[in-house]
Amino acid sequence: MVSVDAGSFLVIVTCAALAAAIAALAPRQLQVPVVVVEILLGIIVGPQVLELAQEDAFVDFFSNLGLGMLFFFAGYEIEFDRIKGEPLKLAVWGWIFSLAVAYSVAALAVLGGDHDGLIYLGAAIATTAIGTLIPILRDADEMGTRFGTYLLAAGAVGEFGPILVVTLLFSSQSAVRSALILLAFVLLAVLASVFAVRSIGRTWNLFERTLETSGQLAIRITVVIVFALVALASELGLDLLLGGFVAGIIVSLALKGREVTVLESKLSAIGYGFFIPFFFVHTGISFDLDALLEKPLLMLGVPVFLLAFLIARGTPALVLYRHALDKRNRLALAFFTATELPLVVAITTIAVEEGHMKSGTAASLVGAAVVSCAIFPLIALKLREGATKIYLDEVSTGIPSPPGAGLTGITPTSEDR
Repeated sequence: MVSVDAGSFLVIVTCAALAAAIAALAPRQLQVPVVVVEILLGIIVGPQVLELAQEDAFVDFFSNLGLGMLFFFAGYEIEFDRIKGEPLKLAVWGWIFSLAVAYSVAALAVLGGDHDGLIYLGAAIATTAIGTLIPILRDADEMGTRFGTYLLAAGAVGEFGPILVVTLLFSSQSAVRSALILLAFVLLAVLASVFAVRSIGRTWNLFERTLETSGQLAIRITVVIVFALVALASELGLDLLLGGFVAGIIVSLALKGREVTVLESKLSAIGYGFFIPFFFVHTGISFDLDALLEKPLLMLGVPVFLLAFLIARGTPALVLYRHALDKRNRLALAFFTATELPLVVAITTIAVEEGHMKSGTAASLVGAAVVSCAIFPLIALKLREGATKIYLDEVSTGIPSPPGAGLTGITPTSEDR
């Protein structure tokens, strides 16, 4: 039996609601992502400040569900028809570039004697929090722009690539065995995708009929897919992030070309209304604030790692996208792609639990990731204010489309200016 700390549970869901209220009421100039507010509130109510909430197995379980749902939405938002071609090609080369830079930066940790944490540190630095950025991009009306297509591709690769690194390098099994298991999981996922795409046509009318009833069949089936793949990934010794991410891709492919506004709204309500905030508040509760405060040098690590994020993920945007975007938009892309958090939390948690990273180093990394979420998107959005937003329909047809209009795939032709 797992004991339930009802008090901690109530404090966490209260923090989630309070964070949403604070983010909604904040002036536009001071607006920060709600996830940052959730983490800060988690730190305040956690065991190192007010001691109102504690970690336990029950809270950890819900936090993992939230992490799985976060990566489900990251996978769900990827539209392969949009990002294929130049955006995806640049994204892949950009991430390989980032990985090389990240491990070069992480190699400096050897000088500090933290040898075991090198693999984990490099993987954490080379991530992009596209799951965290998507709500920000949607609110800023960037999801339908040409710039948004390049960012979506860079973010998708910047999230999926590190997941593969986590899966292959951090497994307790041999690299060959992990690769074979990963291949088997991918094959199962492909079969599941084919089955879902073929069966959706026969069952869609039934799904639509139940969306406004207590049955909610489409929602329940989606939740089954998410947690089934998360459970399968965990049973195979893979990371649960991979399960959530692949589940999002499968559902997205199955629903392609259908009117799913109501379904997406309900899924967002479940994910962003409960599970995902639980993960971020829990991240704040488990944050090792004492480790940072006890050693001033570790506080110095926060700006150092923040700069490392910007160098590792931002440099490819400035170097590789010269023929795709102008300088202002490349700078905006650099700050967006250098925004990190969920994978940093996941990777450092694994590293600390297995004794490969000091808790102080992990706290510095997570602190830098929180700061990146707080300031990098704001800087990027400010840079985008000076650029004309080119919507996908404008590029493909030459006819300006209003914000939020139906969008189609593009073949990049001209710069956002």
